[in-house]
Amino acid sequence: MKIHLTRRDELAIITIDAPPLNLYSLDLDAEFHEALDELGDARALLVNASGRVVSGGVDVSLFAQQEYREEAQQLFDRMLLLPQRLAALPIPTVFAAHALCLTWAFELAVACDLILASSSARFGLVEKVVGLTPTMGGTQRLAARAGVGRAKEFVMTGDLYDAETLERWNVVNRVFPDEGFALAAEQFALSLAVGPTQAHFATKQVLAHFENGGVPEADAHITTIASALYETEDLPRAVHSFLTDGPGRASFTGR
Repeated sequence: MKIHLTRRDELAIITIDAPPLNLYSLDLDAEFHEALDELGDARALLVNASGRVVSGGVDVSLFAQQEYREEAQQLFDRMLLLPQRLAALPIPTVFAAHALCLTWAFELAVACDLILASSSARFGLVEKVVGLTPTMGGTQRLAARAGVGRAKEFVMTGDLYDAETLERWNVVNRVFPDEGFALAAEQFALSLAVGPTQAHFATKQVLAHFENGGVPEADAHITTIASALYETEDLPRAVHSFLTDGPGRASFTGR
């Protein structure tokens, strides 16, 4: 198995485990989709990796097997489905990068809601070394976080960027020390898993509209999305808790 799905309370954890370099392959892709199928009632997802790197990239022999443009597009269409599924999940998603994180793994990272990195982590989209451009959404999702100019620099140079630089670019959300990173990332994700899951999904919906059409597009949908939360259990219970017990004392079930 190259992908492992585990649970810690309401938090689902998907771990990439394909030593030595955690390279993307079609087998790994299939296992990742199977793990997503099994998330069940998880209220948050943490994606991480085992080994000395998050990933060294894609198994380049996969590209060599494509002889014609039509074959290549079929492959790329399949590869794109994985980050699309991650981005569409109705729960908070967190990517934890403890070390070098290249190509497909970085493209999964920017498809998640939040990215955590260890202080020694490095990131890159290095497809230019084989004359290719990233095919799993990394370019456009990086642009959504850091701007078009930064995305062009990142992809066209093929350089490696450290965690602090990407935090400054608003790509990485938080940088933690190397020591204790795995535990810190898990604790961070757990804090989201016990939150108001439906409200978190509403936040994702609003921001998806913003990404598609800016503030006017988000404004056109925000009141409908927010008012629908009155049909959940969490919102009225949390409002009652605020009024009776004070702020910050509510607990959430995700319903």
